[in-house]
Amino acid sequence: MSRPRVIGLLLALGTLLIYLPVCHYHFVDYDDDDYVADNPVVQNGLTWAGLKWAFTTWQANNWHPVTWLSHMLDCELFGLNPGAQHAVNVLFHAANAVLLLALLLRLTQALWPSAFVAALFAWHPLHVESVAWIAERKDVLSTFFGLLTLLAYVRFAQSKAGNQGPATSVVASGLNARSLAPGYTGALIFFVLGLMCKPMLVTLPFVMMLLDYWPLGRVTNYKGQVAGILRLMLEKWPFFVLSAASCVMTFLAQAEPGNEAVISLDKVPLFYRLGNALAAYGRYLLKMVWPTDLAVFYPMSDKIIRVWTTAIVAAIVLTAISWCVWRGRRSRPYLLVGWLWFLGTLVPVIGLVQVGGAALADRYTYIPSIGVFLAVAFGARDLAGRFQPLRIPVGIAAGLILASCLMLTENQLRFWRDSQTLFTHALAVTRDNDVARINLGVALEQQGQYNEALAEYRKAEQLTPKRFQVHNDLGNLLADMDKPAEALAEYQEAVRLKPELPLLHDDLGSMLAKLGRFNKAMGEFTNAMRLDPDYPWPHFEMAKALLQQGRDAEALGQLSEALRLGPDNFQILAYTAHVLAADENSRIRDGRTALTLAARANALTGGTQPFVLDALGMAYAETGDFTNAVAVVQKAIDLAKDVKMKKLGPLRQQLELYKGHQPWRESFRFTNTLEEP
Repeated sequence: MSRPRVIGLLLALGTLLIYLPVCHYHFVDYDDDDYVADNPVVQNGLTWAGLKWAFTTWQANNWHPVTWLSHMLDCELFGLNPGAQHAVNVLFHAANAVLLLALLLRLTQALWPSAFVAALFAWHPLHVESVAWIAERKDVLSTFFGLLTLLAYVRFAQSKAGNQGPATSVVASGLNARSLAPGYTGALIFFVLGLMCKPMLVTLPFVMMLLDYWPLGRVTNYKGQVAGILRLMLEKWPFFVLSAASCVMTFLAQAEPGNEAVISLDKVPLFYRLGNALAAYGRYLLKMVWPTDLAVFYPMSDKIIRVWTTAIVAAIVLTAISWCVWRGRRSRPYLLVGWLWFLGTLVPVIGLVQVGGAALADRYTYIPSIGVFLAVAFGARDLAGRFQPLRIPVGIAAGLILASCLMLTENQLRFWRDSQTLFTHALAVTRDNDVARINLGVALEQQGQYNEALAEYRKAEQLTPKRFQVHNDLGNLLADMDKPAEALAEYQEAVRLKPELPLLHDDLGSMLAKLGRFNKAMGEFTNAMRLDPDYPWPHFEMAKALLQQGRDAEALGQLSEALRLGPDNFQILAYTAHVLAADENSRIRDGRTALTLAARANALTGGTQPFVLDALGMAYAETGDFTNAVAVVQKAIDLAKDVKMKKLGPLRQQLELYKGHQPWRESFRFTNTLEEP
């Protein structure tokens, strides 16, 4: 086996080994729910309905159908298994490291610098976020196709090196059979796939231009450099068009009404954005050199003086580096290429268009860091080649750097084990991090640590009293803590701060219904329906409120509408089946329909949800199939015990009824005697 193949194999094995622990990690309650854990369309696996949804949805504030399809394929193959989905991310990351090695070898034929760049890329702790976070599948997947794009492009460029030049043939004849060589066609196909994973790749045509300069040397092949650059740009016009189209799609996705991702200039002024962009460049560079205090979320500082102080220092450093690489562009062109790679590929995420409330993010360095690694590796090679006594010290330094990266990556991986660990660490290494406090509160709440969760929410509320999410989360927690009056006040404050968001009206309506204030509750549900006619939950919650009032027939109408809008939502399916199977009103019951709906919900959840099995048991009993009713309710009890559910009394009562060949009957009427104010 040749030396490059041995190194590639060792690189892949080392990467798989260092990331092996993530195969035992969980979903984190930060985008993983949106992408997989709470996404019924994705959980259904590969279906025609899912395929259509993937290409038409703006969910997660982006248009990335290939990313959605990859998550669907995971669920098709592994079910809702976070360890397997983590493993897929790791496999793509290892593949990316090998592809990067192959790309650099094809470009430079320099084995050891190429191997060092690929190893840094594979093992640098800044890249843990892109690999250990299931929701960042889009990062490793888009880079996979991006590197294939560059490999295909380099094949095309090198195949034309002895001719007049591909740019000239393209200009003369358009995209004819000759100009659409296999490499060029392959590059276009891979580029399209990459853009449909994540729009971060929109800068890839500029990376191609950099590679034309060095190491391909295509710019100097033309008599006039300016004319040559223009020809090379014209050669790549399909790539630029695709990048522009991707930008338009991203804008449409993030400009969707009700979308909270894009921050307006009123909230984050341009002067602040410019300062934060400069500061972010400096902080990214520093973290590549000294990767400590890494966090899943870095909050934007509310002190503009602090931002611009950091920005000025960063501007001085960036200017000095830029001046040095420009001075050395003729003798060391890789320095200019690596530096511009870093600066240019960060432009889409540097914050001039502010998406979300983060000042920067580790995952944004996944592709840009390659430029810095490339400049350092080839600079070290030239230094060792020029001063022979430095060869051994440079080699030792490279080994120590990689060993340090491995240790830091192993340490950083530990924090991605679960949500509580992740956000506790984020709070330890950042300050005034309201987002981390909110998400830590959610994690604690899900573990039943209500008092601890309440403390985190209150601290987040002190940091950002005008953030509606804090008040809504507080309302949910206080409702679970059986403090309805306090919960109501928080829901009302959330609606006051963000009246255009239907979810908030829905939550407020649910609490009003819980308190028996049905008229006001109906008003909130109606507001939510008006704000988003395609939102199923107001219909669902209104149905529950109607059942509480004894208006069962009207409730069925709302449940039908909720099912029409959310046909694959297992919660709506199971609850509707519950009503149709167990309602004490015989005119409402419909056992066959209940069985169909409950079976569908159970298939969607893979038979893992006790409340779905509960509804399925009711439906079996209503249709007279008590054998299956006993079996599924017993399974529901066993699953409930496994997850330490406490309220098992109703399930045990049902089990005894079914053993005696009696169905379950239930009243949904509201029994609180409080008068509605």
